Amino acid sequence: MNAQVINLGCRLNLAESERIAAMLAGEDVVVVNSCAVTGEAVRQTRQAIRRARRDRPSARLIVTGCASEIEREQIAAMPEVDGIVANAAKLDARAWNMPTRAIAPQDRTRAFIAVQNGCDHACTFCVIPQGRGASRSLPVADVLREIERHLAHGAPEVVLTGVDTASWGHDLPRQPPLGELVAAVLGAFPELSRLRLSSLDGPAVDPLLEDLFAAEPRLMPHLHLSLQHGADLILKRMKRRHSRADAVDLVNRIRARRPDLAVGADLIAGFPTETEAHHAQNLSIIAELGVVHGHVFPYSPRPQTPAARMPQVPHETIRRRAADLRAASTAARDVWLGTLVGTPLRVLAERGGTGYAANFARVAVPGGTLPGTLVTIIPTAHEKGLLT
Repeated sequence: MNAQVINLGCRLNLAESERIAAMLAGEDVVVVNSCAVTGEAVRQTRQAIRRARRDRPSARLIVTGCASEIEREQIAAMPEVDGIVANAAKLDARAWNMPTRAIAPQDRTRAFIAVQNGCDHACTFCVIPQGRGASRSLPVADVLREIERHLAHGAPEVVLTGVDTASWGHDLPRQPPLGELVAAVLGAFPELSRLRLSSLDGPAVDPLLEDLFAAEPRLMPHLHLSLQHGADLILKRMKRRHSRADAVDLVNRIRARRPDLAVGADLIAGFPTETEAHHAQNLSIIAELGVVHGHVFPYSPRPQTPAARMPQVPHETIRRRAADLRAASTAARDVWLGTLVGTPLRVLAERGGTGYAANFARVAVPGGTLPGTLVTIIPTAHEKGLLT
């Protein structure tokens, strides 16, 4: 049987999983590329391991990713697990006892390019630096080479991703900002139809990147912020580097120059010490920023983090507040989708009969449309987050 990679977590994991699957092609192995961003993510990792063993009882089962790094002893002790590959080594063929060879891209629709890994920040809720290490950037030449490889295999859209994508370049000579990388990609590949950025830390969005968002049609009008909260006191206790006003100013500046900008945001519900007033501020940031792609995470304490030692919010309260945030985000998205009905949208078809517009609205595509095809759709309605 062929190699199977079960991916959990972020887009960086997704990009890495694609390369692992290609590297292990033809092997009777299952790889669980794990996540540890929340306690729920670790639970899902364990669940995926047990399910994989039931589905593929004779295959080798290897675990990699952040959960296997942060909870190495516990994961390694699971009877289903045959081995662990370190997160830092998972793209090295030698770690898998495989020969080094050129790897052809597997997905010809959207190419996820990992331009950065690790994180130098110390957010009080986060264990990812423990699993990924210090921030390190892929040099421009290497990024361009990786993109060229995917374009040669027909990918019409490239997504630049990382653990802390906006910190790209901080460890390189001259410390170039992310805007320089984006400009280099767009300049090197005039044939590239669409360039998208994964989640960004707002304070690191540099002036050149703002200009590109405003003026470059091939850079998708989709800004997903690693926001985390709408209350300044909670942001301070999280050790985030921005205030609520900083996020609002950034979005307003870019949207003033590119009105079709669609904003996404990561939001945590029930962070330690969060009061009802703080929760109300978290809810209100959705409307103030016009968040139409909301990712809501119920807070769960992670071992060896400062937030785990702070006064905790009751579990039921966290669940209720997360539900409030999800409902507000869904309502904002539904209103936004309604404004797109009747508007011609350029959609990149993916598998399953849907695709994504430039603003990351999910759109139904005609039956028989090949994945990777760009088609123009004029939606007539929307339901459950899908334009039809």
